[in-house]
Amino acid sequence: MTAGDAAADTTVVLGDRRRWKDGALAALVPVAACGLALAGLTAWTGTGRAGGPARTSVTGGRVLLPSAAGAETAAFFHIANRGGSADSLIRVPSRDVPGGITLSQHRMNDGNGAYRAAVKSVGIPAGDRLAMSPQGVDLTVPAPAGKRSWSAGDLVPFTLEFRHSGRVTVRAVVVRAGSVSFQ
Repeated sequence: MTAGDAAADTTVVLGDRRRWKDGALAALVPVAACGLALAGLTAWTGTGRAGGPARTSVTGGRVLLPSAAGAETAAFFHIANRGGSADSLIRVPSRDVPGGITLSQHRMNDGNGAYRAAVKSVGIPAGDRLAMSPQGVDLTVPAPAGKRSWSAGDLVPFTLEFRHSGRVTVRAVVVRAGSVSFQ
């Protein structure tokens, strides 16, 4: 073997080591990024907030006693979502209430006049609550007339339908306007 052959072998070995080192460093960056992402997702899942379904509950149902027979009135509920995913109230079917129940929201026009506008759904973020009120979201309910009319203290069944939690059936007590606080 000549001195030239030995030098060539050393160059090949050093070149192979350099390529291996460069390749290892290039692979280290995405592997480290994946490891960091996996650690973050593990921590998020460990706290119980990742991938959990929406867990919606409905309480505090109240229906305002209509001021006139056949008039519309409003119903209010407290909705809590204790789950790890957002949910939406999408409709309120009720066979015990004549006509259709409308999900509505309080609005103001340019002349500072108030009105109710129908909305298609109301979102309830994960871990949050919605307290329906006359100044926010409520249900517009046609009041029954005649022998079926309501009196203060009556219990009216409602079924609230959520996009992910499904249907929740609750009762709302009929109350006189002004006898209940929405704070």
